[in-house]
Amino acid sequence: MRSRPSGTRRAAVAVTVLAAVAALPVTATAAAPHDPAPLAAHPAPAEWPTYVVTVRRGMDPAMVAGHHGIRPVHVFRTAMNGFAAPLSPDQVAGLRANPLVESVEEDGVGSSFGTPA
Repeated sequence: MRSRPSGTRRAAVAVTVLAAVAALPVTATAAAPHDPAPLAAHPAPAEWPTYVVTVRRGMDPAMVAGHHGIRPVHVFRTAMNGFAAPLSPDQVAGLRANPLVESVEEDGVGSSFGTPA
């Protein structure tokens, strides 16, 4: 007949097993070669350029943006009808193909004065 292990022996075995399990991720990470993360097809939304999109009069710019999954940072309804938002290349292409959209232009700084001579 086998005797049961003592409480001290069971505790020692449990501590050894827990230590081995805790060391596994560290050992596996240290032993594995470092593979860099794959490059994204497009930069992250925070890095996308901001565009100004002009929508046909009478159309709701927020609705047009929402149709393309875009959250505008500004919606214009007075001087022009449109919105501004950071856009991915796919969103730019989709908006340019939309018949409700008059123009899609990358945002920039403009000037009404000529170039200094």
